[in-house]
Amino acid sequence: MVVPELRPWQAAKPRVTRIADALRPRLARAATAARPRLARLGRAVSSQVTRPKTWQYTAGAATAGLALAVGVVTAAGPWDSSGQRTAERDLAAAQGRTGGADHGPDSATAAKAPDPAPSAASVLGGLGGSAGRVKSVPGGKALAGVLDPLLDDPALGARRAAVVVAVTSGKRLYGVGADTALTPASTTKIATAAAALSALGPDHRLTTRTALEPDTKELVLVGGGDPTLTAREDAEGWASLRTLAEDTATALKKDGVREVTLSYDVTLYAGDEAHPIGVNDNLARVSALMADEARTDDSTSGPAPRAADPAAEAARTFADLLGGHGVKTTSPGPSKATGRAETLAEVASPPLSALVERMLTNSDNDIAEALARQTAVATGERPDFGGAGRAIRAELKKLGLPVTGADFKDGSGLNRDDRLTAALLTTLLAKSGDPAYPELRPILTGLPIAGFTGTLTSRYTDGAAGIVRAKTGTLSGVNALAGTVVDQDGHLLAFAFLANGTTDPGAAQSALDATATALAACGCG
Repeated sequence: MVVPELRPWQAAKPRVTRIADALRPRLARAATAARPRLARLGRAVSSQVTRPKTWQYTAGAATAGLALAVGVVTAAGPWDSSGQRTAERDLAAAQGRTGGADHGPDSATAAKAPDPAPSAASVLGGLGGSAGRVKSVPGGKALAGVLDPLLDDPALGARRAAVVVAVTSGKRLYGVGADTALTPASTTKIATAAAALSALGPDHRLTTRTALEPDTKELVLVGGGDPTLTAREDAEGWASLRTLAEDTATALKKDGVREVTLSYDVTLYAGDEAHPIGVNDNLARVSALMADEARTDDSTSGPAPRAADPAAEAARTFADLLGGHGVKTTSPGPSKATGRAETLAEVASPPLSALVERMLTNSDNDIAEALARQTAVATGERPDFGGAGRAIRAELKKLGLPVTGADFKDGSGLNRDDRLTAALLTTLLAKSGDPAYPELRPILTGLPIAGFTGTLTSRYTDGAAGIVRAKTGTLSGVNALAGTVVDQDGHLLAFAFLANGTTDPGAAQSALDATATALAACGCG
């Protein structure tokens, strides 16, 4: 008798049932708790914000946001390597949908390319019922009535820009100074992510390897530009310097070699390693070889003191690890692997999609600068600050994005001479939700979730938590916020708010949060 093969939804059904049973009481509590909070939103943000039309949708929208960030988090375990909860993946399989698959090395889907992400329409159907019941998109006059007073807040400085776009159609619904190029701070990382994903693809990996030169027995540690390479005992899925040392030692001893001259190669990148802002705890020198972002403490994100020479420090750590495996080395120095060198071992980063998500969630400047250089390498530009900026702009132009006025002096947004428009950011976010561009999907999945993840963890705690997803941007005199939100009529909207000339960063941040919250609370259809 031939046993019929189970479809993915059938195989996933028992697990989904268990997850649903575990979540049901949490979801009920989340919906109950959210009702007064969203009611306060409508009153506190602006008297002009339209209140939710029904408590049923309010509870549904709150549950959609809060369940993902609270219930599913506790019931379904950690993020998989693509930044998606395992419960989300199982639910997608149970509903017979494609996309949203884990791209990581431990995934059942790792043997094939990722399927296209589901369209925004099916996502909205899950949030607010069938697509046919969703009201028309917000009107410009209604949005202006809500947003204009909030954007007139003096805390937002002398120059500001704001755009709101419907993700499903790409139609601009609201715009003030849409094409004015302003200093974008870390919202630059959205553009860097798009350029890297477009040029390299979401499955691209950054490889660090060792190569042995014939005759001379010079062992070269060749940097592949992976800032997530780690020397920690628990690599947590990132490329491991310890694994590289162990595999290299095994290969050397197999050939009877127990002593080598150790060198390191950082020639993948060119130009000055030092960022124009100088020595700063927000990033290391931009090197093709580093371990743990050259952090000298135990941190994995945020500002931290850095090693003065990331490559030399990584090579010294590698030498110690080789010594632990019985291979003696000289003190490492810079060199370049020749074409005759034999590769002994290599380790690869998680796919680029995972690096993009980590960069956006944590606003990781080291990953941002690495991805900018990698984009330059992939497109034939010189891999320095200038070449990386040209490569980013050219790749965005190839995507059909409005790059007039855009200027990229770096990939992280730390350079105050960077320029972006709100129109570019929102068009890019909308394109990331377009099923015709599945390679850009990690931009949306990597955005911090209000009140729960990354740089928005401590924001929106009494506001649109779980509903706003956005990249922050902060420099002295600059505040920015760009991302997505589901409004009270079930529409997925992309927004970008840029403010230059701010004098009180706390007040400016609060003003931007209030504006995004008003957008979430708006029933402007």
